[in-house]
Amino acid sequence: MSAQEILARNLPGKSDPLQVLEVLLELFNTRHTALNKTVSHKTRHERALFLRRFFRDLKTRAGFNTVPDPRNLGHRHIQAMVTLWQHEALAPATIQTYLSFLRGLTSWLSKPGLVRAPGHYGLEPDAYQRHENASHDKSWSAKGIDATTVIDRICEFDIHVGASLRLMHAFGLRRKESVQVRPYVHVQPFEHTGLPEHLKESENYLWVKGKGGRVRWLAISTTAQRGAIAFAQSLVRNRTAPIGHPDRDLRANLRRLDYALARFGLTRAALGVTAHGLRHQALNDAYELHSGTSSPIRGGGNVSRQVDQAARYKVSGLAGHARLRAAGAYVGSRPRQQAPSHQETDAPRDASPVPEPDPADKHARPA
Repeated sequence: MSAQEILARNLPGKSDPLQVLEVLLELFNTRHTALNKTVSHKTRHERALFLRRFFRDLKTRAGFNTVPDPRNLGHRHIQAMVTLWQHEALAPATIQTYLSFLRGLTSWLSKPGLVRAPGHYGLEPDAYQRHENASHDKSWSAKGIDATTVIDRICEFDIHVGASLRLMHAFGLRRKESVQVRPYVHVQPFEHTGLPEHLKESENYLWVKGKGGRVRWLAISTTAQRGAIAFAQSLVRNRTAPIGHPDRDLRANLRRLDYALARFGLTRAALGVTAHGLRHQALNDAYELHSGTSSPIRGGGNVSRQVDQAARYKVSGLAGHARLRAAGAYVGSRPRQQAPSHQETDAPRDASPVPEPDPADKHARPA
């Protein structure tokens, strides 16, 4: 049966609205809001939790007599909930995420445009505008934190957490990616990567599966990277094991990592950093390595457009993103070039001085 046929069996007004929502989640929750691809399990989980709570809150908190059928969702429902979120002083990023989840729902219902821009709901547009380019350096080094020294201290507290942080620092991995690394089976020779020969940077590569199931191969080419892999391999019980503590599942290992960071003050509230800052640090360092200058967010980036673009492609690939502009979220926007002087604008941009003919040269012709 098609999605429309399945939904038609649940008549509006005669079916439990929350049951209809479960049908919609079962049919569509794997889909991306705007692109033709699937979303991560984390996004599916968070979106489902939000939508279930949203419809319950319409009755219990927003003053509606009944829970509406999702297919009857209207502007008044969304406006009421946005007003409630404002009164609760939710962060702009949180409200923007909630509106994005609702746009996903309305796309499933073939109601594009039902969820308006933040300004339509009385929200300040500037505060709710997402910016693709980083506005400041989120690296640990930007806060004066020596990552190597701190990670060594964390290793004394929990060696498995320390191993994860070393991989994040060396390869720019996400938290979840680092905990899931299997340091033997995920390390393969270049011949097994399927990459073209002209892209070869190292004899061995690390296989990483990121958001949305996207796989990337990261060259193991620096001393820090080789050391992080060797350290991880020394911890696991067998060749197929991940580096997370073997007595904990993935969720428990992630909680342990967050606990260890908090214990050492590595939080936004305490020292102004998070685990993700190691990823920012590695990717900004990669920009510098491939461009020969600091990243724009670190005050550099004054290189040719070709060099800048090549470095951004490298950063984007290391981060596991398909779009070039995703690199801006880590390294910042390209510095604006100064306008040429008046004298420079009088001549064509690629013009070069024409030498005067040598009077002694009888073959010289006037320019």
